[in-house]
Amino acid sequence: MSDNNPSEIATVLTDQAPVPAGHYVQATVYGGMVYVSGQLPVRPGGTHAPEASFQDQARQALDNLLAVVRAAGSSPERLLKVTAYIAGVENWPHFNSVYADVLGDIKPARAVVPVPELHYGYLVEIDAVAAVDSK
Repeated sequence: MSDNNPSEIATVLTDQAPVPAGHYVQATVYGGMVYVSGQLPVRPGGTHAPEASFQDQARQALDNLLAVVRAAGSSPERLLKVTAYIAGVENWPHFNSVYADVLGDIKPARAVVPVPELHYGYLVEIDAVAAVDSK
């Protein structure tokens, strides 16, 4: 990401998260804000493990999300809004547990949206909005 004019739209690409497999970027930065695309629990190298437990998938998706947030010049403490799409409402308590473990005292606004299915058979996808760290 470039540190040029804050009114410019910048895109984010880090090898610490999976490279986008479709027509999108990992994140867009504009006006001091970071808009992170939905992160599936794909490993940064691009390998898939849809058979992994829900907890392992949630942790990987959060790790991917936080890697993109950091690459965009932000940090977990600057998260403003997180949306998690989870396959099956029964996974909500599992998501809460992993989310609390990963973020600790950080509590951005959040929505958890139960869905019938996600791409590649995954059980969770997470997107977010964060503020860029002030310099």
